[in-house]
Amino acid sequence: MLRDLANWWDAVELWLTQLAFPFQVVLAAAVLLPLCWAAAAGLDRGVDVVVARWARRR
Repeated sequence: MLRDLANWWDAVELWLTQLAFPFQVVLAAAVLLPLCWAAAAGLDRGVDVVVARWARRR
């Protein structure tokens, strides 16, 4: 199963590297922007939870 995943990723990587540069940028932005937004939102919520718990203890 891991070999299949690695083969699939290699195929995606090869397809992406063969695209013209502007298309690579658009695809990277379409994938990375939502992932970065989700990571920032999750980190923000996590920090809020930790600070709220710490404030309740004081």
